[in-house]
Amino acid sequence: MRFLAAASVLAISLAACGDQTDTEIEDTAAETGEAADSAEMNGDAMTEDGMAEEDMAAGEDDSEAIVQAAQAEVDNSVAEITAEDVANRIEILASDAFEGRAPATPGGERTVEWVTQEMQRIGLEPMSDAGYTQTVPLVEATLDTAQSDFAISGPDGDISLQLGEDVVYWTKQMENEVSFEDSELVFIGYGSVAPEYDWNDYADMDWSGKTVVMLVNDPGFATEDPELFNGRAMTYYGRWTYKFEEAGRQGPDAAIIIHETEPASYGWSVVRNSWTGPQLSLETEDPKAKLEGWVTREKAEEMFTAAGLDLEELKEQAKERGFAPVPMEGLTASGTVVSDVKRSESKNVGGVIRGSERPDEYVLYTGHWDHLGAQPADFGEDTIYNGAVDNASGTAGILEIGEKFAKRETPPARSVMILAVTAEESGLIGSDYFAQNPVVPLKDIVAGINIDAMLPDSESRDMVVIGYGSSELEDMLAEVVEPMGKTLTPDPNAEAGYYYRSDHISLAKRGVPMLYAEGGEDLIEGGTEAGEAAAADYRANAYHGVADEYDDSWDMSGIVADLKILYQLGENLADSESWPEWYDGSEFKAIREEQRASE
Repeated sequence: MRFLAAASVLAISLAACGDQTDTEIEDTAAETGEAADSAEMNGDAMTEDGMAEEDMAAGEDDSEAIVQAAQAEVDNSVAEITAEDVANRIEILASDAFEGRAPATPGGERTVEWVTQEMQRIGLEPMSDAGYTQTVPLVEATLDTAQSDFAISGPDGDISLQLGEDVVYWTKQMENEVSFEDSELVFIGYGSVAPEYDWNDYADMDWSGKTVVMLVNDPGFATEDPELFNGRAMTYYGRWTYKFEEAGRQGPDAAIIIHETEPASYGWSVVRNSWTGPQLSLETEDPKAKLEGWVTREKAEEMFTAAGLDLEELKEQAKERGFAPVPMEGLTASGTVVSDVKRSESKNVGGVIRGSERPDEYVLYTGHWDHLGAQPADFGEDTIYNGAVDNASGTAGILEIGEKFAKRETPPARSVMILAVTAEESGLIGSDYFAQNPVVPLKDIVAGINIDAMLPDSESRDMVVIGYGSSELEDMLAEVVEPMGKTLTPDPNAEAGYYYRSDHISLAKRGVPMLYAEGGEDLIEGGTEAGEAAAADYRANAYHGVADEYDDSWDMSGIVADLKILYQLGENLADSESWPEWYDGSEFKAIREEQRASE
């Protein structure tokens, strides 16, 4: 998102996925005070908590009228990408009738129905033999704080750990109760296994019966050495999601990350808010540690001191290749994690424009249809998180692009898939499920373009590429924008790792080259000052809040210009025989090469 990429060091929100909200409640939760568990509220809660029935009925009538009026316009949509068509689709998706589009709620189900009907109406074929939808199994786990416990014991007794203040923890094993005792603590540096960098923090050890303690981000951030990982720009090895995934593969009892604000790019309040309350996840067979969690820097220092170790000294050692795990002598961890586990389901929605020459090769467009749902009636006068920018705009955008492809005079040479995924705000769950259970082989997806939260303002002179320096898709994008007099701008806060915080990463980490680009802040009308002001206003007043609503006065010119560019990039790919590759040094390059070699 432009409003994220432009921020200095925000704290954006994800709380469980990838990040438990998209792009994550991590960052902005600290600034806006929105808790991650707001995503668990839904439209039903409004009636359950006592909204007057006549007020509810009036609200429903108003929203239904808005939807019907906008739908009448959408039904006459044209092949070209226009401000009117995009605006009408955003207005529908962001209306109160969809109750904030939370997965596994009536509003979410209605969203799926509408997106499915819209794909069918504009001429997209179902994405698979099963139809337009893919069922995504969801698991919601809520920590029972009264019955759960996590303790660290040392030579001089237990080290006090107050939940929320000193530590947050959970389990992704999706059992009602898991436990372990007397697990030996080991400091493992950054917790990375990166063959392309000749790096292995786990070395050759048996990790059963151990609790691993690790740093956030990666060694490149610590050293700012451009030859080490990706320098100050975060790689996937720096993301907390990767660290827990790798710990699951290695087999310790528990995995703990030491929180530090600068390398994490968000404060402790974000950790506390994002990982408490109900947590949505996929039910998978991927191995997981019994306990995952974070500990504050202050409490970590106390732990290292109790083990006779100096945390700062070990941090210096950990950023050097060849670092070996360091046992935290005398410290053991024990834990019991009791959770209330509930299971439900939601749906991804996808349609295809079938290619005329190479129909088994696909260009992919992704965008998430979900948002945060609604709060109880006593929350305030406005209870619905409409998510107009995040991400009714992206969903409308991929439908607009899909319609333009579907109404071409001749079909593209390759197939084009339009994929609206669910549960992004709960941790990139829908895209992750699709990537694990693709309806077409991943090796046959040529490349993908993700659209997430487009701000309504005037056209910009540049496009920001999140994760700049990743793949040849950037070269192809440059060929599209340069004749327009536009430039490509690298993500100004690459150290925050925004490339790893939206749906494209679910496919990228499995090898598929993915682009995440959007209009920049150098606006044609008002310049950088106006662009920065618009982004700052959205962050402060609307992001993940009830004020993220559609407005008839929106300037759609920037959104339309960006969609036309992203359409053209996809069309160039769909009509070509090229297979864009990851740049040398990418953590995903070897995965893609092995994937393509399987042909």
